[in-house]
Amino acid sequence: MKIITDYFKSLVLIELLKGLMLTGKYLFKKNVTVQYPEEKTPISPRFRGLHALRRYPNGEERCIACKLCEAVCPALAITIESEQREDGSRRTKRYDIDLTKCIFCGYCEESCPVDSIVETHIFEYHGEERSDLYMTKDKLLAVGDRYEKDIAANRAADAKFR
Repeated sequence: MKIITDYFKSLVLIELLKGLMLTGKYLFKKNVTVQYPEEKTPISPRFRGLHALRRYPNGEERCIACKLCEAVCPALAITIESEQREDGSRRTKRYDIDLTKCIFCGYCEESCPVDSIVETHIFEYHGEERSDLYMTKDKLLAVGDRYEKDIAANRAADAKFR
């Protein structure tokens, strides 16, 4: 009996009719697609995107090379080398983040005592080669300098939630 019903269903094209009914059901509904470059979806205040190194208002970099972010990184994506300055302070000579390893957990940001390394709300970045996703100290400082106003505003908004 099952063979006869299967043959009848294939003859009448039941599956095709079910598919057409499903298509017809959604044919005249309002689209919910976001036209991405022109329209942006809202971003959560807790979103963690591209990393940036910040500077003090006088232009000096904030990082004191304590290496806490390197120690706490579960993916081992951060590499720091430090050096002593003439005034006795310790600063970074090398600060690299491999974004292909990074899991964007935010531990580096939380562990930083001077609020130097932050994860911005920037999600529109890409790399055509692996080396494009290897962030050096100069690249991180450039991102921080370019988006400092946005970073400061987001940090102030985050402080309200804490």
